[in-house]
Amino acid sequence: MTIHSNHTEPLLTEYENPIIPGFHPDPSVCRVGEDYYLVCSSFEYFPGIPVFHSRDLIHWEQIGHCITRNSQLKLEKGHPNCTGIFAPTIRYHNGIFYVITTNVSGPEDGNFFVWTKDPYGEWSDPIKVDLPGIDPSLFFDEDGRCYYTGCHGNIFLCEIDITNGKCLGDRKEIWTGTGGAYPEGPHLYKINGCYYLQISEGGTELCHMITIARSKTIEGPYESCSRNPVLTTRSLALPVKAVGHADLIQAHNGSWWAVCLGIRPISYPYRHNLGRETFLCPVTWDEDGWPVYGNDGTLDLKMKAACLPEYSVPQPKDRDDFDCEKLDLCWNFIYNPIPELWSLTDHPGFLTLYGNEHSLHEAEQLAWVGRRQEHIECKVRTLLSFFPVLDGEEAGLTVYMNHLHHYEIALTRMEGIGCLIVRRRIGSLWRIENIIPYEAESVYLELRADAENYSFFYSLDGEEYYKAGQGEVQYLTTEVGGRFTGNYFGLYASGNGRACTTPARFDWFQVKNS
Repeated sequence: MTIHSNHTEPLLTEYENPIIPGFHPDPSVCRVGEDYYLVCSSFEYFPGIPVFHSRDLIHWEQIGHCITRNSQLKLEKGHPNCTGIFAPTIRYHNGIFYVITTNVSGPEDGNFFVWTKDPYGEWSDPIKVDLPGIDPSLFFDEDGRCYYTGCHGNIFLCEIDITNGKCLGDRKEIWTGTGGAYPEGPHLYKINGCYYLQISEGGTELCHMITIARSKTIEGPYESCSRNPVLTTRSLALPVKAVGHADLIQAHNGSWWAVCLGIRPISYPYRHNLGRETFLCPVTWDEDGWPVYGNDGTLDLKMKAACLPEYSVPQPKDRDDFDCEKLDLCWNFIYNPIPELWSLTDHPGFLTLYGNEHSLHEAEQLAWVGRRQEHIECKVRTLLSFFPVLDGEEAGLTVYMNHLHHYEIALTRMEGIGCLIVRRRIGSLWRIENIIPYEAESVYLELRADAENYSFFYSLDGEEYYKAGQGEVQYLTTEVGGRFTGNYFGLYASGNGRACTTPARFDWFQVKNS
């Protein structure tokens, strides 16, 4: 890669962050010609590792996932919001896309990569790499040799065989960072004959930061930039917090950018419910050959930069009528899905869920299908058909952080009487907030979200809605009950101790963002 400088001042335009809203952390990006591809972490959710495409780095369209088959890997149950797929890196070399990542806390845990020649299609089975730690990254040098960087206490380097994942030598520690906690997220680049090593420090909370070093040789020694951290929003009165875990990219017009994660707090003390999101940061270079990130090392919701020509992507559908034989790419399961628990073909035009014995408060494979909450203010609706026969059978709409932190509105049966309930679970505390007698088989359910509350409504005709209850947003935030993920809007069914005797059918799902 070569640093290009323009003699004329470029025309600056404004774009908005985040570029991919909602729970999309640890972004990594690569370029093929004028096409850009991005991946991010997915943790315990399946399919794993969403893949996005863009041609301007601002407007992105999801085109698939890297992990789409249960046979590829096992996602471990338990450990809410901190298990599964951590911090993938995407790279392109000799016609092949590679994504390397870590499966954490599972029976098949460890580092591995998958590959494909078509990022819109299926990816390979995992190829394991017998190296410790997390946050693996790949670097292909000009001589074709492939190097693995990772973090295991400090940042290390090891040459590997990209055909089989075997190590071609011993791993060597190459940088300890600048003294911040948890040096991690390493990415290696060769720019103008120098090797640049970019990492994250400070932990993925409010003190998150990006630091960088360089060396004339790949094994070091690495010289730290005197302006480190080169990107952070710590201790600043900015609406974006916890900025870190960046990946650097040179655009096809010679400009430089970084994708990174950040959060949008909703209250003070700072709490966030959407998870860590993907942001875009312009990068320039100083006269000493060091990168300058964003607004002199900071990042905001609105940024001015010499942007690439705007690229039009299909707008995400605000309504899913479940008319296809496959779920749209935005939908996820918790852990590896059980095929028998859901169907789009048993009753065409409906998402059918067959509730099993597990409840929402269990870290188990559920009859649950969810999609990320991407905006602080939004409204979701669905039409549910479900007639519970036995006490405890239920189906409904949930806002879900993890099995110990969620609110829902559901049709159920209690003491032989059909009813509609609103329930809240906050850690070990739970309560049914409202019980409304309801014997009809169909109900329109609505959830309204803002910065303060999640409010639940129901309707008999889809026209007039009645409030059934609400819960504070602050109790469904990472700082209260989560770790590394964000909230989901989920459709679910459960027998709460035994399989449901009747299926739950969802006719459609609609989300409108404010």
